[in-house]
Amino acid sequence: MATYRASVTWRLSAGEDFPAGRYSRGHELGFDRGTTVPGTASSHVVGNKWSVEGAVDPEQMLVAALSACHMLTFLHRARLAGLAVASYADAAEGVMSEISPGRQAVTKVTLHPAIEWDGPAPDAETLARLHHEAHEECFIANSVKTEVVVA
Repeated sequence: MATYRASVTWRLSAGEDFPAGRYSRGHELGFDRGTTVPGTASSHVVGNKWSVEGAVDPEQMLVAALSACHMLTFLHRARLAGLAVASYADAAEGVMSEISPGRQAVTKVTLHPAIEWDGPAPDAETLARLHHEAHEECFIANSVKTEVVVA
């Protein structure tokens, strides 16, 4: 078993009014290898005034985590199948929907992988099988109930 750690740090800035909801949602995300990333609430949720430009929001991180996990697992499956990948790029997209009155969730994530091969590309059936295997083995996909589609 492995343990993964992340820290989240936020502090009220001078002049902000917490009880009135007038405060920045900007925060810092720290990871156990020393990397820090600026975080924020989604501007779709709190508007541009309280979100931080250039920071990542939790919904974006969920989409990125699903995309990265699928990619890493796909690369592994392709290697085991004797294929050589030269590059892999994805323009993943997540959709937020209302799941019940007043409750929202990221209900669907669509991956759009673009793969370049170093050597012959697999046929459509093999490619579909590799994506299916990657999805089945992806730790993040196995951790969420969001629909994940590979387009």
